[in-house]
Amino acid sequence: MASWNSRGLRGSMLEESLNMTNEKYRREKLALVQKIPTPITPMEFDKEHHHITLAYFEQKSTVDYLGNVQGLPICFDAKECATDTFPLQNIHEHQVEFMTEFEEQDGISFLIIYFSGCNLCYYVPYRDMMRFWDRARNGGRKSFRREELDQDYRIRVQGEVFIHYLEALQRDLDSRE
Repeated sequence: MASWNSRGLRGSMLEESLNMTNEKYRREKLALVQKIPTPITPMEFDKEHHHITLAYFEQKSTVDYLGNVQGLPICFDAKECATDTFPLQNIHEHQVEFMTEFEEQDGISFLIIYFSGCNLCYYVPYRDMMRFWDRARNGGRKSFRREELDQDYRIRVQGEVFIHYLEALQRDLDSRE
């Protein structure tokens, strides 16, 4: 069983921005996308501050977000990276398996990666994620550099809050046709 502690909050700013973006998309009737909570079993509490300090994941998570964009099922995971090199160990095999099965069901899977060191956000299409994943599995690099990402999939961040990933999703759809 995996354990959780306060280090698990590392991507919370990215998730806050994505949650606000998804709420904006919902209000504008562009998409309905929700954060998928991972069930945990609390083990220790900070009674003074009313916080969980130690917990165990009850099950493996799938991805961070699931939803529908005007009839199109999507799923994605949000990742944050402090450097220009993203370690593939941050993506778990069960997540890759879920995304692969989602794609096989005609859904669209992708990653959103925020490179906090340079304040840049990218949409990483499933096919690109799998290219890096397969490269590592075949003995190649166990990471990829930001420069290896398709620069056309850089996500516009508006007002340092909204992460407009629907534009990149449309580019991904156009490239599949």
